[in-house]
Amino acid sequence: MRFVLTALAMIGGIVFTFMGIGFLLTPESSGASLGLLPSGTQSLAVMRADMTAFFIVGGLALAFGAWQRNGELLLVPAALFGIAFTGRLVSFFADGTYPGFWQPMLVEASVVVLSVLSSQMLPHRAVGHETI
Repeated sequence: MRFVLTALAMIGGIVFTFMGIGFLLTPESSGASLGLLPSGTQSLAVMRADMTAFFIVGGLALAFGAWQRNGELLLVPAALFGIAFTGRLVSFFADGTYPGFWQPMLVEASVVVLSVLSSQMLPHRAVGHETI
């Protein structure tokens, strides 16, 4: 079970990291795949900065947490994607739905569950307690 969770976290981390790189290099096409359409240079800058940061930080934390067998690092993507899921849930109630609205919510919820389960199965390091 631990191997499967670690492998899924590693694969997810790599996918999200490449998505972040896509937003950095080609924000128009990467944004269009998620329903984001830039309206000028300011929105392109926001997409390059914010979406790149979200996906690269989340992806690298997933990948390195799995690779290093570090349960603490896996709490970072759990928090990021949990907040994203919460934002979509608020939008669901405040704004209504759109075709396929549930798909990104399913991905975000899956990442949260995967990250938390993997974090519980992998070791945590105590802060300030180094062994020599």
